[in-house]
This record gives sequence, C-alpha cells and structure tokens, in this order.
Amino acid sequence: MNSLLDKNIASNHDITPKTLLAFNESQSRSLSLSVRATALVFEDPVSRKLLQQIQRIAPSDATVLIIGETGTGKELVARHIHALSNRREKVFGALNCAALSENLIESELFGHEKGSFTGAYTSKEGWFETADKGSLFLDEVGDLPLGLQAKLLRVLQEQEVVKVGSRQPVPIDVRIIAATNVNLVEAVAAAHFRADLYYRFNVATIQLSPLRERRGDIMPLARHFLKIYGERLGCGEIKLSPSTEVTLLNYDWPGNIRELENAIHRALLVCPTNYLRPEDFKLSGIRVQEREALASTTSLENALQQLCEQTPPKLFDLVEETVIRTAFDFCERNQFQTARLLDISRNVLRHKLGLYGMLLTTKSKVLTGAEDFRNKNLVEIATKNAIPFNYEALLSNNRSSRI
Repeated sequence: MNSLLDKNIASNHDITPKTLLAFNESQSRSLSLSVRATALVFEDPVSRKLLQQIQRIAPSDATVLIIGETGTGKELVARHIHALSNRREKVFGALNCAALSENLIESELFGHEKGSFTGAYTSKEGWFETADKGSLFLDEVGDLPLGLQAKLLRVLQEQEVVKVGSRQPVPIDVRIIAATNVNLVEAVAAAHFRADLYYRFNVATIQLSPLRERRGDIMPLARHFLKIYGERLGCGEIKLSPSTEVTLLNYDWPGNIRELENAIHRALLVCPTNYLRPEDFKLSGIRVQEREALASTTSLENALQQLCEQTPPKLFDLVEETVIRTAFDFCERNQFQTARLLDISRNVLRHKLGLYGMLLTTKSKVLTGAEDFRNKNLVEIATKNAIPFNYEALLSNNRSSRI
C-alpha cells in the first residue's frame, strides 16, 4: 500500500527531508473539506521530542492516545506511527467519531448484515474488519456516545466484532490509535466517558502541543504552505517581508496549523506584490475558553518535564513548595483564601507553611499576632500606625470563622 505521507518534501529554506509530514496532493484534495492539519514539521525542540517519542512508540502494537487541539496534526502523527510500525504494509483506516450519528458510527465501525436496518440492502464490513492486521485511527474519540463506548470496550477486550444484525463474532487484529481534543480525565469525572475505556486507550499517550508553544515550527510551515499554494495559484516566487515574519511569529494561532495554512492561502489571493505584508493577513485571534485551559496545563507539563530532566534533589518537595508559595503570594498571604484556592484544610496549609518557612517569625507574632486573625491587614495597619486595638475582641470574632 502506498504511504499517504510524503516524508521527502523540502523547500529552499529551513525544511530538510524527513522533518516534514504532509498529505500528498491527491490526499489533500480528497480531504479539502476537513479541518485537520495537512502538514507537520519537527523543527522546534518541543517537536523534536515529539518525533523521538513517536519513533519509540511506533514499532510496538500498543494502543496510542493522541491529545491535542484541533488543527495540531493529530491524524498526521497517527499516520506516521502507522508508517513506522510493522503494520505499515497493511490498511490504515480513519474515522471521525464526531461526524456521524450513534447508529451510523456503529455500522461504520463494526459493519452490518443485509436487512439489519432500513436501507441495509447488502452486507458491509466495518472499519475494524477493513483494517484487520493494520491500524485504525479513531478521531474525536471523546465524543463517542456512552452506549457505543461499552460496545467498543468489548471489541478491544475480546479482539472480535459482531456486525449489526449478526450474532457471529469475527476475530480481528487491529492497532487502535485514538485522538481527542477533550480532557478525558475530566470527562471521566463528569461521567461522560467510561473510565475502563479510558484506561484501555491510555497505554501510550502523546501530548501534541499547540502551535503557539512550538514557535520554531511556524516559519518552516509558512514557507511550505507558501511554496505549495504559490505553485498552485501560479504566483511565481513569493517571499515574506521581515515584518510579516515577526507578525506570524508573535501571533498565537488558536486554529493552529490549519489556521496558518488558510492564512497563507488567503494572503496569496489578495497580495498585490511579490512580498507578503502584515496587512495581507486577516488574523482573527478567536480562541475558545477550553483551549486556554488546555494550553495552561500543557505549559505546566512542559515545565515539569524540564524540571524532571534536571533531576534536582527532593523534587516533590520542590514542586509542592513552589505551588504553595505561589498560591500564598497570589492570595496576598491570606491563609483562609489560600486553603480554599488549593482545596485543602487550613490545618494542612499551616503545617506546610511552617515546614517551608513561610509563617511569620516569633518576633512578628509578638508584634502583630497576624497569623491568628483572618483580617491580617487590619492588624498590620493598626500595629504600623500604633493604633490601639482590642486583641481579645478580634480573637473572639475570628474563632468562629476559622476552618
């Protein structure tokens, strides 16, 4: 079977062979209505680590879960995993679980017998049978209905499918590569996704960072799309002005690689010269709220990954102290607010504050007694200005409000 990835595309600039994955021309046309990314490069250090992870995972038959925002290249990663695996000569099947109704997805996945439902005029193989001995990519798996999740779990456990309208199981040998832009841990907690199915998927996890967190990929991708669409539109040699490069590098790209591709295409259509200018790009900057949360979590994970590579002593204590100190400062050293923010009891917080030397010194205790009051600012202001105040009254008022 011919590979659907062209791994030898190179431009005259920064892209070298085997650093870019792209759908070939016929595949690009057939997927013209898709919102998926059509190219992926590995120039940024984050992307290079991703490539190394893919190369380690691919030769095994382990189930893979790819997590990332829309347009980051999840299907390209899945196809590359298949191309590097021992199943590369067999079929690679791909199904978007969010694009079809529950009944239609069941028929697409498992197949159906003739007459099993209205319109089933012939028997049909499902994707599990079609991709037998190969790989099956299930995109947007977080959108699967709960009823279908149970059926899919049984298929993964038993390694056999039963067509709609049949009672005869059919053995299968398929490697599953799933992808989602949904936080499955939160979906499990909200009872929107089965925990047992999540554990089945979560064997080898690949976190695909958004484009804004791997800015070293932006210009190689921009030049690739510039070359592709420039040739397609007959524009001749088109270049990016220095100010345009700065604009592209500073933009957040909430739509990721797909948005960058469309931006280059649109700019070529309106550009009056051989140089693309910043005003030729209409960048929306629209971002969904959930994406902000995903980006924040990804940044934290990247920071922890770098910290793990440094192997400092007492790593857990270091991380815990940093979290508590940051929350304590954020809450302006208010113990009540800090405990509520961290969702821990005040007694636990006070123990941690003392452990990491963040409680006030004994001298400060004598002067202000601030740690004994919820309204620390009141005590500090009174002490600073030598204003007499009643400690007993404050203690009495605050005992009832302590955690």
